Amino acid sequence: MAPQQTERKPAATGSVKNAMTMTEKILARASEKPELSPGENVWVDVDVLMTHDVCGPGSFGIFKKEFGENAKVWDREKIVIIPDHYIFTTDERANRNVDILRDFCKEQNIKYFYDIKDLSDFKVNPDYKGVCHVALAQEGHCRPGEVLLGTDSHTCTAGAFGQFATGIGNTDAGFVLGAGKILLKVPPTLRFVMDGEMPEYLLAKDLILQIIGEISVSGATYKSMEFVGSTVESLNMEERMTLCNMVVEAGGKNGVVPADSTTFEYLKDKTSKPYEPVYSDEKARFLSEYRFDVSKLEPMVAKPHSPDNRALARECKDVKIDRVYIGSCTGGKTEDFLAAAKVFLASGKKVKVPTFLVPATQKVWMDIYALPVPGSGGKTCSQIFEEAGCDTPTSPSCGACLGGPRDTYARLNEPQVCVSTTNRNFPGRMGHKEGQIYLASPFTAAASALTGYVTDPRDFLQ
Repeated sequence: MAPQQTERKPAATGSVKNAMTMTEKILARASEKPELSPGENVWVDVDVLMTHDVCGPGSFGIFKKEFGENAKVWDREKIVIIPDHYIFTTDERANRNVDILRDFCKEQNIKYFYDIKDLSDFKVNPDYKGVCHVALAQEGHCRPGEVLLGTDSHTCTAGAFGQFATGIGNTDAGFVLGAGKILLKVPPTLRFVMDGEMPEYLLAKDLILQIIGEISVSGATYKSMEFVGSTVESLNMEERMTLCNMVVEAGGKNGVVPADSTTFEYLKDKTSKPYEPVYSDEKARFLSEYRFDVSKLEPMVAKPHSPDNRALARECKDVKIDRVYIGSCTGGKTEDFLAAAKVFLASGKKVKVPTFLVPATQKVWMDIYALPVPGSGGKTCSQIFEEAGCDTPTSPSCGACLGGPRDTYARLNEPQVCVSTTNRNFPGRMGHKEGQIYLASPFTAAASALTGYVTDPRDFLQ
C-alpha cells in the first residue's frame, strides 16, 4: 500500500550535498533546512505535543507565566492531553491534577483531551484511553515523517512509526504550547541491524534488553537509535513500539523504525491526515553500527537495579519471586497479553504467585475480553488468565510502573521480588525502595508466574 501524499513540501533552499539519516531528514524538513548534520542546533516546527496528568499542570503554569494568563495555545488541534499516570486513586493531589487538565482544555478548547470523570468504572468514560504512548498510536496521532514531543521520557515509543519522537521537560513544553517550536540539537545516529528469523520464544522486549545490555544505559546518550533489518521488518507495530519504547533506557534521544507496508496498514483506519515518510540515504553517516543474528538470541531479563544489568532468563532460574506484573507502555499492549496467554495456554497450569494484569488502554482491555487467542479453540485472553488463576485485568492506566500513590493497584508496598514487563527497575521504581524488579518479556513474565521463579519461557513453549 502506498503512503498518503502530503501537501507539505520538503525545503528546497539549495541542493543537498550530504547524505542524511532518517532523523536528520525529519528535523531538516521541520526546520526548513536543505540539510543538517549532527551537533547543529535548529528551531523545529512541532506537529504534535502530548502531555499528561503528571506534567501537564506544570507545563500549563509555565505557559501562562511566560505567555500571559490569557494567552492562547499555538494550535488547539496539535495538542493531545491524556490523563494516565495517577488515575485510580483516592489521592487528592493526583485527582486535582486531572481537574487542572480539564480546566485548561476547556479554557483553550483543546480538541484532543481524553478525559475521565467517573473513577469507579472506567468503562463509563468513553473519552478515557489510558497509557499515553499506546493511546497516541491507537488514536491516530503518530504519523511517519512528523515531529512528536511529549512530557514523558517514553514518548520515544512513537518512533516506531518512522517519525521523530522524544520526551521533553515541562519548561520546553510550556514554550511549545505557546510557540509551536522547539530548539533541538541534531543527534548522531546509531544503527542496529537485526537479521535472522525470530524464534517463537522471543519478543521485542528481549531484543531491546539485549541491546541495552550491550551498549549500557549511557551507550546512546543524546543519540538516535535506528532499527533496521529483516527481523525488524517482520515485527508488527506493537512490537516495534516496544523496541523504540526503551531507547531512553540506553540514554537515547529517539528511536526510529523505517515506515513500511506494516506501518501504512496500521495507520489506514486511524488517521486521515496526509504524511510523507523519509528514509536514511544509502550513504548516510552513522556513528556506529551494531549487527545481531536474532535467531541465536535467548530470552533475556534485566536484573535489579538497572535496565542494562543483562542476564539470560535461564541463568536466573534459582531466583525466587513474589509476584508478576504485566502492563505499562512497554508491556501492556494487546500483543503483550496475547503472548502471556500463549504461555499460560501451553502450560495448562495455574500461577504460583500473584499475577497482576494492567491493560495499557481501554482498547487493550476490550481486546483481552474479545480477541480469541490463536490455538485456543476460541478462548479469549481473559478466559485463559482466569483459568490460570491470575488477578482479573484491572482498569487501564500506567498502574504501578512508576509506583504512584500508596493505594495504586499492584504497587510494591513491601520489599518483594517482582518479574515485570515494565521498563525500569531502579530502587523504588514500582513503589518500595527495597523492591527487586526483574525486567522481562511477557513470555518470560508468564513463565515465571507459573513456577514462582525467574523462568525461561522455552520451558513451556518448546
